[in-house]
Amino acid sequence: MRNIIKTNLVPKGICLNFFGLFLTRDKSWIDKYIVNHERIHTAQQKEMLWIPFYIAYIIEWLFKLLKYRNSHRAYMDISFEREAYTHGHDLTYLTHRKHFAQWRR
Repeated sequence: MRNIIKTNLVPKGICLNFFGLFLTRDKSWIDKYIVNHERIHTAQQKEMLWIPFYIAYIIEWLFKLLKYRNSHRAYMDISFEREAYTHGHDLTYLTHRKHFAQWRR
């Protein structure tokens, strides 16, 4: 994919999504499900007009970190991540995703 950029600035095994560009150290582990996960984040970013997404993401992570005192658990409980992990293996999800689905249960 064109929007996957290889860079040494990202730790191994991580893919960061900045404004629809996927940054990773090694492209070899990126499969269609990882790309779908990141596309879900791109949809979230677009509907929140980009910058507010990042602000909300960081604030939610900080609150969850205070709650759980565990960075990985806080990360996994962020509403944006819950949606992306729940639907990352459904390659048709974005065709029927409702707006602001990260806050619907």
